[in-house]
Amino acid sequence: MATTENPLIARTIDAILRAEGGYVNDLADKGGETNYGVTVAVARANGYTGQMRELPVTMARAIYTARYITEPKFDQVLALHAGIGAELIDTGVNMGPHRAAEFLQRWLNGFNDTGARYPALFVDGRLGTQSLGALAAFLKWRGQDGAAVLLRALNGLQAARYLEITEANKSQRRFLFGWIKERVAI
Repeated sequence: MATTENPLIARTIDAILRAEGGYVNDLADKGGETNYGVTVAVARANGYTGQMRELPVTMARAIYTARYITEPKFDQVLALHAGIGAELIDTGVNMGPHRAAEFLQRWLNGFNDTGARYPALFVDGRLGTQSLGALAAFLKWRGQDGAAVLLRALNGLQAARYLEITEANKSQRRFLFGWIKERVAI
């Protein structure tokens, strides 16, 4: 682990690496060949040209930090609430950061009481000043109970999305139990 890595980010990536494990090349997996959870397509898009089996963990960490934490602004969510930030990062790794951000925006709109707590969000899967401000306002208003409920809600959408994937493509059903076991927190 790089010494310059933010401790919250480091812990979040450590948890993802534990859940993802090492090299996998399961032909039934729509993600294809992976190492540390990084797909071959993502590794190539980030300049890695070697064998996936040989992908250095330092490169996987750098990819996670850039693509799944900093770029979608989930590091800023981590700063507001570590649990919510970690959840978005984990969901982003499995479903794409766009989908994770969309889940957050949808729930923040849904939880906005009469719509007077913060401006309604345009659900575009990209976090900006308005989305981050809405999250901060929600957490200030609802406190730790709000954070706990929001985490449950985010996990609920994630679980529902996994079920939708397997309903649309029955070959992915063999992964459903593991996705829920490893990715949907209780």
